[in-house]
Amino acid sequence: MRSAELRPLYAAGFVTAFGAHSIAASLGAYTHGDSLLTLGLLLAVYDGAEVVLKPVFGSLADRIGPRPVLLGGLLAFALASAAFVVAGNPAAVGLARLGQGAAAAAFSPAAGALVARLSPAKRQGRAFGGYGAWKSVGYTLGPLLGGVLIMLGGFSLLLGTLAVLAFVVAGWAAFAVSSPEPLPRQRQTVLDLARRLAEPGFLRPTAVLAGTTGALAVGIGFLPVTGAASGLSTVATGAVVSVLALCSALVQPWAGRLRDAGRIPDGGGMAGGLLLTAAGLALGALVPGVAGVVAAAVAIGVGVGVATPIGFAHLAGSAPQERLGQTMGAAEVGRELGDAGGPLLVGALASAATLGAGFGGLAVVLVIVGLAVAGFRKP
Repeated sequence: MRSAELRPLYAAGFVTAFGAHSIAASLGAYTHGDSLLTLGLLLAVYDGAEVVLKPVFGSLADRIGPRPVLLGGLLAFALASAAFVVAGNPAAVGLARLGQGAAAAAFSPAAGALVARLSPAKRQGRAFGGYGAWKSVGYTLGPLLGGVLIMLGGFSLLLGTLAVLAFVVAGWAAFAVSSPEPLPRQRQTVLDLARRLAEPGFLRPTAVLAGTTGALAVGIGFLPVTGAASGLSTVATGAVVSVLALCSALVQPWAGRLRDAGRIPDGGGMAGGLLLTAAGLALGALVPGVAGVVAAAVAIGVGVGVATPIGFAHLAGSAPQERLGQTMGAAEVGRELGDAGGPLLVGALASAATLGAGFGGLAVVLVIVGLAVAGFRKP
């Protein structure tokens, strides 16, 4: 496995996670709470661009090779961020978010395809474990460092930092990452694509990735609410979120290595990770006080950390190599839907009943998906 080539790909994963969450966490202060609709639109525009464009750029990566799409996306991310700084207009943050989301839609599936192409099949669990770990670090540091940068210099300093970061990673990738040639492809109709995306080898690992992403979003968004109700301070609830993300980041490379060594079967690993995540949600719903919140954060983080790299590695192993970009782009759409659907489900159930009922509802969904994938084997 060519570690020197994988490191800038891990950095690209960090850029998209850090870029999305560093801004999103501070948008409430940007809108001054005046309009929840404006806040919702600013939060949604980044993810909306990704959902629409990731399959498009994934297919482009298959056609021309993933490296040019990766580099173009990183440079576009840097330009979208720098344009906000140059414009000097605070009202343009929505346009900057749209541009960043479109750029991330290009380099995110391209990075995933390159991780799969540049690592041998017997090491893909470890490779995707490292990739997912660095995305988790971005999720963790984004709100914290983003808040510090905004406090020091406003959104201009934050987006200027993102521009420099994306440009540096693009230069690193241009220097270190080789350019795998596009593989020969047979002509594919829309019906062929629909059939391939309906196969269990795509649907089940994608459902796992959607579930883990949704659980991660719920843990980050709703566990602080539970902690605050238990008397935790804002600093303490922030620490709980950091524990969740840290557990996920530390576990993913370990789970990937065990998968590659044949010590964790794909189906068992994905199912076990989802069941542990569901148990974490149940702890958050049923165990009162600080102990319940902390135990829930650890269980959710570890469960997500186990299931995510195995899901990605299984998806990469079962996908046609000439369609890796398209497959990763479509799977990323599933993750984005999970990212939105998990909090939406919990919020709806919490509004109708209690937050504990919301946690329980998502736990049931994760158990169902876990049972559906339990018998899967390594492709």
